[in-house]
Amino acid sequence: MSEEHYLELCENPVQFENASSVNNVFFDEANKQVFAVRSGGATGVVVKGPDDKNSVAFRMDDKGEVKCIKFSIGNKILAVQRTPKSVDFISFIPDYPHLECSQECKMKNANILGFCWTNWNEIVFITDQGIEFYQVLPDKRSLKLLKSQSVNVNWYMYCPETAVILLSTTAQGNVLQPFAFKSGTMSKMPKFEIELPVVPKPAKLNLTERDIAVATIYGQLYVMYLKHHSRTTDSPCAEVVLYQLPREGSCKKTNVLKLNTTGKFALNVVDNLVVVHHQSSQTSIIFDIKLREPDCALNVHQPVLPGRSIHPYRIPLTGPAAVPTQPPVPCELYSSSWSVFQPDIIISASEGYLWYLQVKLPLTVNLLQDKGKLMDFLLRRRDCKMVILSVCAQMLNGGDKGGLPVVATVFDKLNQVYKEYLEAEQTYTVATESGPSRGSAARERPVRTQAVIDQSDMYTHVLSSFSEKKDTCHKFIIAVLMEYIRSLNQVQITVQHYLYELVIKMLVQHNLFYMLHQFLQYHVLSDSKPLKAHTPLHTSSPWIC
Repeated sequence: MSEEHYLELCENPVQFENASSVNNVFFDEANKQVFAVRSGGATGVVVKGPDDKNSVAFRMDDKGEVKCIKFSIGNKILAVQRTPKSVDFISFIPDYPHLECSQECKMKNANILGFCWTNWNEIVFITDQGIEFYQVLPDKRSLKLLKSQSVNVNWYMYCPETAVILLSTTAQGNVLQPFAFKSGTMSKMPKFEIELPVVPKPAKLNLTERDIAVATIYGQLYVMYLKHHSRTTDSPCAEVVLYQLPREGSCKKTNVLKLNTTGKFALNVVDNLVVVHHQSSQTSIIFDIKLREPDCALNVHQPVLPGRSIHPYRIPLTGPAAVPTQPPVPCELYSSSWSVFQPDIIISASEGYLWYLQVKLPLTVNLLQDKGKLMDFLLRRRDCKMVILSVCAQMLNGGDKGGLPVVATVFDKLNQVYKEYLEAEQTYTVATESGPSRGSAARERPVRTQAVIDQSDMYTHVLSSFSEKKDTCHKFIIAVLMEYIRSLNQVQITVQHYLYELVIKMLVQHNLFYMLHQFLQYHVLSDSKPLKAHTPLHTSSPWIC
């Protein structure tokens, strides 16, 4: 069996000068930019982003080793940290080009652990004694302290999508204090505790940033904790524990992902799937937190699919030594030099590549035998429409017929999503026509995702060709067509006339006039004008042949 590599690295990675003794490489998670800093910037800084618009090249004075370097949003202002006490700023705004200033942290004896831009001119210093929130004033070459908070900090983590910073506090490091930032304001969110497998005595730092990742899954912010159990316990296998972090209210433990092995792991989130990479076996597994396991506790999850390696990747040879006929060199997957960033980024600083991790949805189909579970999985994916339609066609046309109960389950799941979209669209239309009511926010038009499989899609890509199959029993074809009509009626979706016409055509072709008469008599087939135009004359008599 050929191995289904359902994960792959993107075809067009961001390329940059690889890390070396004279070239330091930094990554900014907010702007998704890689900085290659040569000789402290004196011989050049090259910034590569997700597209060419974000690429910048410049020089700066070598004022010492660069510890951290990031652009503000829109590449307006550059911040560079060289010492534990201060951050330097260089303006890239056209009206104030290359104006420079420097800002020391306010707290005495504090050391800056790092910084995060939350807006084009707003920045947060994270020190070992707390956080300081500043507004940068490039025209005045100064910074204004907006707010600060004192707390002992071990390490921090930033989620740029939600502008939330997590601070690790206490001696063990397992009490996390989140802060949210928005439009010049800093809000302290309720702190929460990560449950450690073993509490060390005396207390020492037991939770590090390597054990934690922060990402948005299905529109909600989650803190993911990679929990390693002691080998002496009954279940030494590692697991990923998810804590949901709402804007309002306290953080709560919501999901446990069972890894069923031990070792070194790294986490990504791709298309709302949690991807766990296992270094020693060089495989990855995926979890969907919306899929419930029937034989597990409510929120305990097993991998959706069996573990597979990321698809092999070859690096083309470039530079003066490259020969046109030389084949690309295989990339070492799951390398110890890989750095993994949220949500879906893998960087090899030694090779000079930044990849986006991708799910190859068509290759997941044969790994999930349960068609109902497969539909639940596919319907939540971004580019799912043609894959779902292909599964439906395969289910009906191939040897994988599965019987009418399976077909009915699939149709019901598709039409439930279809119905929810139609209802949302109708609600939006009614609200728009009636005008905005006092105190209510303006409604946004519902987005038609690829999960909405309508009657036209099913007719064009599945049912029309299926009805013409000569090697399939006509009774099964009619039963499938009627099953789809039943499913539509069940969720009160008006059936389009061309589906009825397909049924009538099949009945007439096989001289099943008595069945046609019954369908019309009992209104199984709707009595519509387009239908009358396609119904044979005198169908009221069951004896016509």
